[in-house]
Amino acid sequence: QVQLVESGGGLVQPGGSLRLSCAASGSIFRINDMSWYRQAPGKQRGLVASITSGGNTNYADSVKGRFTISRDNAKNSVYLQMNSLTPEDTAVYYCNAGITARRNSGSDYYTRYWGQGTQVTVSS
Repeated sequence: QVQLVESGGGLVQPGGSLRLSCAASGSIFRINDMSWYRQAPGKQRGLVASITSGGNTNYADSVKGRFTISRDNAKNSVYLQMNSLTPEDTAVYYCNAGITARRNSGSDYYTRYWGQGTQVTVSS
């Protein structure tokens, strides 16, 4: 069974910084793209940033220049460095990854996985 576990959320003042982490564990054969999404109260979940296995990145316009996504393939982990935070960044942040996992039988299967979410609150 594959799991994604996020950490690093919390309360921060406007203009502050936070770093989110997400680690994948389980019978992983290969991790393809990894992403961060967020969902604010009363709003739909939306893409914040994504990174391919080769390191190509993509950002939502609202976070360009402030957030940086990175990954450590050796640790099966993805990170989101968030700077210059504003109250509009308040949301639950979710990690998402496309993972090829290996069954005990030796066969592989591809599934997208979600983490449990971590709350980020930007407030004075």
